[in-house]
Amino acid sequence: MYLTGFADEAAGSIEGQIKATLALGWQNIESRNIDGKNIHDMDEAAFDAVVGKLKDAGVQINCFGSAIANWGKPIDKPYDDSLAEVKRAIPRMQRLGTGMVRLMSFGVLRDRGPEDQMFDERVKRLNEIVPMFTDAGILPVHENCMNYGGMGGGYSLRLLDAVPGMQLVFDTGNPPFTKDYARGEPYSQQSTWEFYSKVRDHIAYVHIKDAVLVQDKGDKIFPEATFTYPGEGDGDVVKVVEDLVATGYDGGFSMEPHMQVVFHEEDGGTAADARLEGYIEYGRRFETLLAACTT
Repeated sequence: MYLTGFADEAAGSIEGQIKATLALGWQNIESRNIDGKNIHDMDEAAFDAVVGKLKDAGVQINCFGSAIANWGKPIDKPYDDSLAEVKRAIPRMQRLGTGMVRLMSFGVLRDRGPEDQMFDERVKRLNEIVPMFTDAGILPVHENCMNYGGMGGGYSLRLLDAVPGMQLVFDTGNPPFTKDYARGEPYSQQSTWEFYSKVRDHIAYVHIKDAVLVQDKGDKIFPEATFTYPGEGDGDVVKVVEDLVATGYDGGFSMEPHMQVVFHEEDGGTAADARLEGYIEYGRRFETLLAACTT
């Protein structure tokens, strides 16, 4: 097992992201945004600089947290942008030695029922995208977020059956504020443990997030939620991690705190310091949780 995280939650710059990673004694970053841009959107000069700084620090990008086919990409619109992102991402991942990419299955059509979600079109698109990565020696992992596969464990399994070569990244914190479309209306929130139990055999990677639903207004893609330290919300983090350890999981745990950083100017620090320290604290708390689950 190894630990990593979305270090853009610690700092916007690659220097700050490396600093947070090394402070935790880790060697990996799951890269999503650097200076506000995804790796597949950076210009060549900026990307070259990132490659050099990572090499100098001895830090790797273990997974590319791409925007490919994500919840913001509609399934009923052309997907040229996602295909272009794939084509830009692959050579950069190969240069970085990054062997895994996070992707999704396009946004949920909110004006349609769960069985009217253009499933065949999603499969067609993913069966074009996934082989592009696997042919390049890169493992595509699908995240249970606000997309078709995130509608419930059964929806993820249905996708896996139809898209060879794709595996899963399981996010512990998304189910508490995501509707369980398998239960029928009125849709209740998902159970992390129930979702996990269905897809466990297909999990190649894990995002550590924890949350409590505050309010579902129904008209928002993301309901209002309070994000917590791991093990303090409704994400069944301890139960999931215990089970992963007990069943021989040997992959990565990637921190995705999403927590609001409390900044107190009178303490003499800066908002950037608080952001960095909040990420480090999150990582240390998970280290403690993981140690307890392995004894």
